[in-house]
Amino acid sequence: MALIHSILMGAVAGIRAMTPLATVANAACNGTLPRGNGAPRLLSNRLASTGAKLLAAGELAGDKMEDAPDRIVPAGMLARVVTGAIVGMALAPREQRPLAAVLGAGAAVGMAYVTFNLRVRAMRRFGQNATGAVEDAIAVGSATLIARSAAPRRRRLLRR
Repeated sequence: MALIHSILMGAVAGIRAMTPLATVANAACNGTLPRGNGAPRLLSNRLASTGAKLLAAGELAGDKMEDAPDRIVPAGMLARVVTGAIVGMALAPREQRPLAAVLGAGAAVGMAYVTFNLRVRAMRRFGQNATGAVEDAIAVGSATLIARSAAPRRRRLLRR
């Protein structure tokens, strides 16, 4: 059960490569990653987190451009594999980092192909901008929910 967040966040990387990285880096900066996680120390750096957010914003904007490359081109797939592996490790218990990296990267690849085919069909009917905006909402919303779900639960003290 501990690896479900790694798989889900990796799947989000298949939709938008940088959104999960920005979300996890933000969680690392805020100290809300699961305890004992496998996040690289660099993710908790404010400058790295800000850079990841800027890259994610650029990706969201760039996706709406007419000449935006398909997500399944080699460079796009490489970005998804790398970010899927990083976020997979970051959300997993430290001792499960290698498996989490593989699962996150694999989920990113699988979801990239699934969403590519769906997007191509949807663009014929609704256009590039509308379908891109829907994908953006799904990616940002999903990444946010997954990160919140993975955060350690704070115990409230009961007052007597």
